[in-house]
Amino acid sequence: MDPKPFPARAGQPAVTVDVVIFRLHEDALKILLIQRAFPPFRGKWALPGGFVNIDETLEEAALREMEEETGVREVYLEQLYSFGDPKRDPRGRVITVAYFALISKDVEVQAGEEATHAEWHPVEKVPDLAFDHDKILDYAVQRLRYKLEYSAVGFDLLPDEFTLSELQKAYEIVLEEKLDKRNFRSRILESRILMETKHFQTAPGQGRPAKLYRYRKSAAKETKARRLFP
Repeated sequence: MDPKPFPARAGQPAVTVDVVIFRLHEDALKILLIQRAFPPFRGKWALPGGFVNIDETLEEAALREMEEETGVREVYLEQLYSFGDPKRDPRGRVITVAYFALISKDVEVQAGEEATHAEWHPVEKVPDLAFDHDKILDYAVQRLRYKLEYSAVGFDLLPDEFTLSELQKAYEIVLEEKLDKRNFRSRILESRILMETKHFQTAPGQGRPAKLYRYRKSAAKETKARRLFP
């Protein structure tokens, strides 16, 4: 399949969307990168993304590109920032609107027609990226950490059912700080944003099974976190 033609007219900018897709896996915060199949930057790693069609919204474009290049859909998606350096794209004047998405570790991904590979990379071991995607990634990581401090967005990184230990570990990985176990559990249970399930998880070498919880969907999405995650 040939790459899509550059859509901008002479002297006018084109608009793209790029998506930073986060997940937790193997005790690390990872992002999904695709290896570009066409110029510019053929063979280099990049964030999933592409040009916005004339008849779609920015969010529709982000969801479409994410599904076309990685097979991922129906995830938490939030607009991040706009990047408009005149020289960010060698093809011409391109303004990109960046998004970030959060998915749990059990979601499968696959490379689409415009990418040769789609792979997960730890955020601290990201290869040299195409365009200005390194700047977009740095901004996305900062935003995610900030969001975790005042909202319940971190639950989108977890499976539907999880233990309190898994929840605490998720926040420690993203925030890169150790949280007091007793204080964390006390605050999170007092917040009433979790609901107990009737299921338990038994880990190898662990005596007592750990109770599994779910995030209560009716809970306020923007719960003030320093009350939850001290």
